[in-house]
Amino acid sequence: MENPDTTKPTRSPPPPPPQQQPDPRKLKMSTTTTDDEQTAAATQKQRLKRRKVAIFFAYCGVGYQGMQKNPGAKTIEGDLEEALKLSGAFPEQDRNNPKGYDWTRSARTDKGVSAVGQVVLGRFYVDPPGFVDRLNSHLSPQIRIFGYKRVTASFNAKKFCDRRRYVYLIPVFALDPSAHRDRESVKASLGSDEEFVKCLECSDRGRKVGGLLGKRTYQLRGGNSSNLEYVTEISTDDMNIDNDIEGEDNVVVGNADMNSVEEVNGGEKKAVEGSGFCYGEKEKERFNRILSCYQGTHNFHNFTTRTKAEDPAAIRYIISFSANTTVTVEGIEFMKCEVVGQSFMLHQIRKLIGLAVAIMRNCAPESLLERALQKDVNVNVPTAPEVGLYLDEC
Repeated sequence: MENPDTTKPTRSPPPPPPQQQPDPRKLKMSTTTTDDEQTAAATQKQRLKRRKVAIFFAYCGVGYQGMQKNPGAKTIEGDLEEALKLSGAFPEQDRNNPKGYDWTRSARTDKGVSAVGQVVLGRFYVDPPGFVDRLNSHLSPQIRIFGYKRVTASFNAKKFCDRRRYVYLIPVFALDPSAHRDRESVKASLGSDEEFVKCLECSDRGRKVGGLLGKRTYQLRGGNSSNLEYVTEISTDDMNIDNDIEGEDNVVVGNADMNSVEEVNGGEKKAVEGSGFCYGEKEKERFNRILSCYQGTHNFHNFTTRTKAEDPAAIRYIISFSANTTVTVEGIEFMKCEVVGQSFMLHQIRKLIGLAVAIMRNCAPESLLERALQKDVNVNVPTAPEVGLYLDEC
């Protein structure tokens, strides 16, 4: 038997778990910050961000080789890109790389063509305030920035533009049928609709021939005795019809010196001295009737270069084409021709105007316009000068 005075042995408590040592690779963050760290944090909050914006601007295209950037040529986009870089709108690594800042344009203009309502798009640093002033300070006086607008990320200046409006200013005297130094020869060559004028100085590329619109010396109004000489040019190319049409007369198109059309009492227009031409309601109605023939969907392969009749790009839609307004600049009266269309090809508007003026001056029959819009007919139509054309809205 066991002795009741004896006690049971007690168990010893388990040893405490070992303490975990801190990882020497993980540095313990301090709860206090230095002045340099606070400054860096504030700078990070104020870091500028790129914004996708649409820039509205205008330019005079004289002396430029068009809107689109072209290596080795003086273009509007070339000067604009340089101004954007100098203004800090994009980093140095994006220079000569428009895709780096999502560059798009609403419309392109040819050599010498101006614009009063052009839009370009890109992702730029527009902060701090004064972005427009910074751009204008780095641009020539021929290019002026009006402002900019924030746009959505999916906005595209080219794809979202459903129409473009161009304006062409024609001096009224250019529509005078008698403004030709060899009128009798031209009339003789137009014996029927099957005969057309051929200019010896022209080429199949639509180059300009001097003096077709005429040459006149104007005296400025307001008592100024100085003379203003205004010279315009339109080419007449070989008007060859690819049907069974034969017979061509060689006529060198020239110029004629005539007096200007002046306004008299009641806004009436006095006839040109020596020619009897007066641009009244009858002439305006005829000119608008000719321009309206371009409206609608047509194959304009004869009104551009480097585009064949079979090319789908030759089919364009013109919404409206009219000339209902006249403006006076330094004593010279101009007809304002407005054309609205979805898009236009190279030299298309200038050729549309060139043929319309040739018909008004009786240098070509009105039937030539309908034939020039046919797909299976090739016609080299006149090309108007670029100085009177500008992009009005897009």
